[in-house]
Amino acid sequence: MSDEFDYIVIGAGSAGCVLAARLSEDPAVRVLLLEAGPRDTSLWIHLPIGYGKTMWSDSVNWRFHTDPDPNMNGRRIYWPRGKTLGGSSSINGLIYIRGQREDYDHWAALGNRGWGWDSVLPYFVKSEGNQRGVSDFHGSQGPLKVSDIGARDPLIEAFIAGAGQMGVPRNDDFNGEVQEGAGYFQLTTCRGWRCSTAKAYLEPARARGNLRVETGAFASRVTMQGKRAVGVRWRQGGAMRSARARAEVLLSAGSIQSPQLLQLSGIGPAALLSRHGIAVVHDAPGVGENLQDHLQIRVICESTRPTTNDQLNSWIGQAKLGLQWLMFRTGPLAVGINQGGCFMRALPAQANTPDIQFHVATLSADMAGGKVHPFSGFTMSTCQLRPESRGHIRIRSTDPFEPPEMQPNYLATELDRRTTVAGVKAARAIAATPAMRPLVKREVTPGPEVASDEALLEFCRDNGATIFHPSGTCKMGSDSMAVLDERLRVRGVERLRVVDCSAMPTLVSGNTNAPAVMMAEKAADMIREDARRRV
Repeated sequence: MSDEFDYIVIGAGSAGCVLAARLSEDPAVRVLLLEAGPRDTSLWIHLPIGYGKTMWSDSVNWRFHTDPDPNMNGRRIYWPRGKTLGGSSSINGLIYIRGQREDYDHWAALGNRGWGWDSVLPYFVKSEGNQRGVSDFHGSQGPLKVSDIGARDPLIEAFIAGAGQMGVPRNDDFNGEVQEGAGYFQLTTCRGWRCSTAKAYLEPARARGNLRVETGAFASRVTMQGKRAVGVRWRQGGAMRSARARAEVLLSAGSIQSPQLLQLSGIGPAALLSRHGIAVVHDAPGVGENLQDHLQIRVICESTRPTTNDQLNSWIGQAKLGLQWLMFRTGPLAVGINQGGCFMRALPAQANTPDIQFHVATLSADMAGGKVHPFSGFTMSTCQLRPESRGHIRIRSTDPFEPPEMQPNYLATELDRRTTVAGVKAARAIAATPAMRPLVKREVTPGPEVASDEALLEFCRDNGATIFHPSGTCKMGSDSMAVLDERLRVRGVERLRVVDCSAMPTLVSGNTNAPAVMMAEKAADMIREDARRRV
């Protein structure tokens, strides 16, 4: 392998695969893509229901745990993150959600020119291959395949009807003109298979002679020459290797490891770096700060009718599910976990747009991806969309292989606590509607004995978990804590960008995979534009 490339992309995840594929479309440039994990050869990656396996797999999942969170009664929260080609797009719940127009207009208002809704929508459309075809909001020819959930489940239909009886309208397209409402999610699947960014973008590009993909390549730091990024060092097969970047180094290692790599490379809070004996290349106090995540609270009920639990707990049921997928590429194996969704306002006095999201699954377990319960169960998971709480990511040592300190600081503000409790109460209210009540045998968790707001908040502290959307730790903006400018360039240094969810100044109102793809599509265009200006 030649040790010099035009672009080196660190991390072959939701954003990194897009960047490598788009930049290597130009045969005049050479691109190196580094991924710490293995190739995406596991069947469980590509089978949508395999989410339950990859959630706990050492081989394709970093399996991080946060530090004890004082707001969660000192609990350490499990944070799964993808460690394979496709990154978290290879192990996630497959839900395709963009967020609200207002999210992106807010980004622009924070000083990020070019990131308002009208500017980012074309990149969502460009990336999308939606089975519904072309419209003002959707594309049909993009690499990322997006599909409807074909079958209509009676339980999901009852949930949608129940939300309607509470004044929340049915919505058949959460990514259309309006997000608010209840309906079915669309998924990043194609003909019953997962469509990760490795499948959508990287696989068609692998044959290009100007693209080199290295797996099992654990990046240890960005090589700096003064204040210019000139290359990368990584460990592979027990040996340290390095390569130089003629044009730029692009960090797409995610909201945990992108800030970690910056700090290890001398870019971060000076006091933190000095404490670990790292020479300060650039004092950037915002690196690793501004951490945001969606905290999910799961309301679990026993159903009066059979659910997917019953099928998965029976050999005959499992065989039928397998045959349904093998013959028709349909059924629970083709869907994953969550089918139904809802975006609504739990605190209307504080929110002009939906402030909570539901993920509704026709199965239940003690934890996401865990063994299903022995009874007929279903889950209504709720999360606050725009948390005020902020945490941080900070290195513990100079060892790049030691996970950093991860402090989410969930439920740190009064609004977050009130909204989270209101979300649980909204789930209970939907379950009690005439449309849904006949299907609810009993509430398993929190349980009817957990009644007061104080008791519900304590339940949330004891049982809340990530819904897998850590973001914001290398935010773009114009204030003193902004790590990146509006073109995702690291402020204070040259030829170094961060392109992943850590660049989000504020968390979007929904799942983060589709926004990560959009950001990488837009970044690829900006990188090419800036390269032309340098010539």
